[in-house]
Amino acid sequence: MTPPPLIRPARPQDVPQILKMVGQLAAHHGDVPTLTAEALQRDLFGDPPWICALVAESGEDLVGYAVMCGLIQLQFGARGMDLHHLFTDAARRGEGIGRRLVEACRREAMARSCRVLTVGTHPDNHAAQAFYADLGFERRDSHPPRFTLRLDP
Repeated sequence: MTPPPLIRPARPQDVPQILKMVGQLAAHHGDVPTLTAEALQRDLFGDPPWICALVAESGEDLVGYAVMCGLIQLQFGARGMDLHHLFTDAARRGEGIGRRLVEACRREAMARSCRVLTVGTHPDNHAAQAFYADLGFERRDSHPPRFTLRLDP
C-alpha cells in the first residue's frame, strides 16, 4: 500500500510539476492553459506572494495541489481565503488526498486569521458539490455554485 503523501507548502522547485497539474486541470474543464512557469513563480513566490499553494508530495512526485487567494470583507474587518484550485492526480483519486489538501487549506486560512474558506464549482460538477458539502461547506445561493466553510476564531 502506498503511504499517504506529505501535504506541505509549495517550494520554488515545485513550479514545473504544479504547472503540469494546472494544465491537467484546465484540460479537464475544457480550457486551454496559458499560464507560464514565470507567472506561476511570480504569483507563488513574489514579494509579496499573490497566491498560496499547498502540494501533496509522494516520493519525488507531486500528486495534487491546492491554490488559495485572499478575500476581504473590509467593512467587517473579515479576512477569507478562496480555494481557487484543488487537484489530485487521476491515478491517486479516492485516496483522501483532496480531503487532506482541503484540511490543510482550512488550517492555513485559520493561521492567517481568516473567518471563511470559500470555493466554487462548475454547475454540472455534482461530485465536487457533494464533496464540499460532506466536508462541512455550506452552499450559497449563487450561480455557479459557491460554498462557504466558516472558520472558528
